[in-house]
Amino acid sequence: MNFNASFPGTRMRRMRRDDFSRRLIRESALTADDLIYPVFVLEGSKRIELVSSMPGVERQSLDRVLRTAERALELGVPALALFPVIDVAFKTPGAEEAYNPEGLVPRVVTALKKEFPELGIITDVALDPYTSHGQDGLIDADDPRGYVLNDQTLDVLARQALVHAQAGADVVAPSDMMDGRVARIRAELDAATLIHTRILAYSAKYASSFYGPFRDALGSSASLGKGNKTTYQMDPANSDEALREVALDLAEGADMVMIKPGMPYLDIVRRVKDEFKVPTYAYQVSGEYAMLKAAAQNGWLDEKACVLESMLAFKRAGADGILSYFALDAAAWLKG
Repeated sequence: MNFNASFPGTRMRRMRRDDFSRRLIRESALTADDLIYPVFVLEGSKRIELVSSMPGVERQSLDRVLRTAERALELGVPALALFPVIDVAFKTPGAEEAYNPEGLVPRVVTALKKEFPELGIITDVALDPYTSHGQDGLIDADDPRGYVLNDQTLDVLARQALVHAQAGADVVAPSDMMDGRVARIRAELDAATLIHTRILAYSAKYASSFYGPFRDALGSSASLGKGNKTTYQMDPANSDEALREVALDLAEGADMVMIKPGMPYLDIVRRVKDEFKVPTYAYQVSGEYAMLKAAAQNGWLDEKACVLESMLAFKRAGADGILSYFALDAAAWLKG
């Protein structure tokens, strides 16, 4: 870069003067193709439950999810990410419901792929919606610390991913942060000749305080209680460690990697993209959504302008795609 240019020969504002020239030199672009819409799915029919901590977000039964999927296609959003709300009666220490082929997620996936085969369907591979203790893995009942068991959890995650893939999921997304889970899932899928099922690994998932509304929406906050996930999710203070996590997941067979949360971790997005140059995604998590939504509802921020700016920031940092509860709104704004 030439740092010898100086005023008045160089005037940076010259290219900012008119709309056409601003557009000609724009470095990053946001389109509906960049968006993934997370959906909370419920049992039953004709059911909608509002998520109080996430205004505008609903838990939806399958019939409503089908309408949401149709809307996503109309707006050009390429994929939905499914997150199940599991009745407390089905939550157990061993998370057996997670790999029930007749469970909520497999049934929703099958229905969506039958009705909208062109829509990408991503499923969450983690046990926290299914465990009675709210953790993402199994726990030894005799361990007073409640330490999550890594290797025993891998078997359950692999069975869960296989059930999702057999139901028709295009992408399975392990978000559990267990060591070795990508390799274990890839082996399980390949052994079943599901070689085209993609893996989106939550490679750098931090033990963040921004997840509160999500756990409220999922119903796992009550199960987790005063517990936390610091023994397996990443320390927010660490950056180099994220690169090691991504490298391991790619070596194990991940097709795409995720950084979560999003906006507070844009530096991680940039480092991952620069280092590996692989499909890299960011999750604009529930806490980010809730803050923007609340500020907009109070008249403190322009919702459309700030949401689109935040998403453009993800793209500028190097993200290839963005999971966001604003995805449908953003796609509509971009289309308009």
